[in-house]
Amino acid sequence: MDIIQAIILGIIQGLTEFLPVSSSAHLVLVPKLIGVNYPNPSAAVAFDTILHLGTLVAVIGFFWRDILSIIAALISSILDVFRGKFMVGLKENSFKRLAWLIVVGTIPAGFAGYLFEKQFDLLFSNVAIVGFFLIITGILLWAAERVKTGHKEVKDVSFKNALVIGIFEAFAIAPGISRSGATIAAGLFSGLDRKLAARYSFLLSIPAIIGAAAVQVKTIGAGYEANTAAIIAGFLAAVIFGYLAIAFLLRIIVRKRSLLIFSVYCWVVGALTLIISFYYGII
Repeated sequence: MDIIQAIILGIIQGLTEFLPVSSSAHLVLVPKLIGVNYPNPSAAVAFDTILHLGTLVAVIGFFWRDILSIIAALISSILDVFRGKFMVGLKENSFKRLAWLIVVGTIPAGFAGYLFEKQFDLLFSNVAIVGFFLIITGILLWAAERVKTGHKEVKDVSFKNALVIGIFEAFAIAPGISRSGATIAAGLFSGLDRKLAARYSFLLSIPAIIGAAAVQVKTIGAGYEANTAAIIAGFLAAVIFGYLAIAFLLRIIVRKRSLLIFSVYCWVVGALTLIISFYYGII
């Protein structure tokens, strides 16, 4: 893998981690298209992990003020429990409520990743499955734009809403199901304000990326068999374009029907993937 290929993959990861078009699908398909050759399978997983850490830096850099407030609120809320004030102030303090909504929303993906890790890993080697799931993502985005616009703010979001969004995130472990697309769609289905649905989706990605990286961290050493400069370049590209993708999506998400273009994109890429897969026998 050379520096140009690494930068391309970093750009792809940065954009598609937060735009609702599935980063995992693109990291399965794009390396095949640009002829990336990894020294071994572990190196491929390691480089993907490094790119995901780049997008983690991007989302933390974008929301660092919110994140500090959420962490402080969560610590305060935990201390309240020891003071005999269980779940006090969750209606009045939006950051306290948001902190626990993120905790609850993270549970389904955590369990799914732990219990079905091997089954999900098998899906990444099946190009046809990736194409099929991209089409499913397109349907989700299309359906989300058909629901009545919700107006729930943080104080109105229930833990049941957070659990439903978390279940959608769990399904998005599969390549082709966009994590941001699934969680934003689930937020809109649950009646969240459009901007809050996107913001909550991005904040929910933080524990998801940290968890995935923690599972795969043992493979990172293998990645250094590749060009170290290429790895650094890919990481920086993921950081920069991840940050830009968050800013872009937050800007357009407030517009009605803004997700339809991503829906069409997923349908086109998914259909082409299926056609090419079956035509060339790449299953």
